[in-house]
Amino acid sequence: MDENRKILAKKYEKIKLSVNIIESVLYLILLFAFLYLGYSKKLELFAFGYTTNPYIALVIYGLVIGLVSSVLSFPIDYFFGFRLEHKFGLSNLTFFGWIGEKAKAALVGAVIGAPIAFLFYWLISNYELWWFYLGCIVFGYSVILAQIAPVLIFPLFYKFTPIENEDIKNRLMDLCSRAGFKVSGVYKFNMSKTTKKANAAFTGLGRTKRIILGDTLLETFTEKEIETVFAHELGHYKKGHIVKNIFISLFGTFAGLFIMSQIYTALFPVFGFTKPYEIAALPLLAAIAAIYSFLISPLTSAISRKFEFEADRFAVDTTGDPEALASTMTKLAEQNLANDEPSPLVEFWSYSHPSIKRRIEAANEYYKLKFEGASA
Repeated sequence: MDENRKILAKKYEKIKLSVNIIESVLYLILLFAFLYLGYSKKLELFAFGYTTNPYIALVIYGLVIGLVSSVLSFPIDYFFGFRLEHKFGLSNLTFFGWIGEKAKAALVGAVIGAPIAFLFYWLISNYELWWFYLGCIVFGYSVILAQIAPVLIFPLFYKFTPIENEDIKNRLMDLCSRAGFKVSGVYKFNMSKTTKKANAAFTGLGRTKRIILGDTLLETFTEKEIETVFAHELGHYKKGHIVKNIFISLFGTFAGLFIMSQIYTALFPVFGFTKPYEIAALPLLAAIAAIYSFLISPLTSAISRKFEFEADRFAVDTTGDPEALASTMTKLAEQNLANDEPSPLVEFWSYSHPSIKRRIEAANEYYKLKFEGASA
């Protein structure tokens, strides 16, 4: 990377990391204070002042919490989610465009999350093994969402169109054919609508599986580099990462819900609650979930990084061009302002992808061992 971009990338990551840590700590402090000082119980009584139906009371409680949280977090979101991205030249959104995207995301999130929230409350109100039944529902719901997201949810945020460049399209379809991969389509999406960053992804399940490439990637990367990105995404499929992630998610969901339920059962009386389904007690479960998620992030990150290394090796196997992978990774780091040499602790704890430097070194080493070693 260019040295100036390296300095900017490190500064950008340091700011984002510091803000995330401070925001998370403040979130937990406010949440526990909200519970300990009795404000959660007062809000529950306020909600039941308008209805005797616990589900309507849950909605009122949730709306108030959501509104207050949005007001409190807006300055942080504005300065470090909008202004910061513009300061580092990464965002294409106007202020009102940014507000519109946030509102749209909140609305879609509410529509998707509401059924799970109501089912969760019904389960915790009626079953001791609520965590098990919730795990079954969440897993099934996740699989359904994975199938419908490419055709129903993602298009709400971006416009998807088939790739028009015939040379690139033929290259990519040839890769699919050689890999034995049947895909419903290879699409580009208008990522430039919101950002200058570049990205690609494998999405969907069954008939909806597709590989999507950002227009920012298609416009700034060479055909070899685009082919390498595509081969990497194919690698996730060929190495079985999609299926593996489903089973990992299945185990993680049940294990996590069980552990959280046990901690919740032990702690909710400490805060003066007598029943696990008291609406006022639910923020305690949210706090437990946040802490649990933080503590297991090194494990989930490590699994993700392992899969990324495997997909990189598949890309090298398929293209036989580690130099293209290296130039692709370098360009991605430059364009996305990614720190190519992060702190080992930060990478260990939170990086879902290996650092750019490690990916390039690993790909070159793999190529030498497999191809140059074989020829020797």
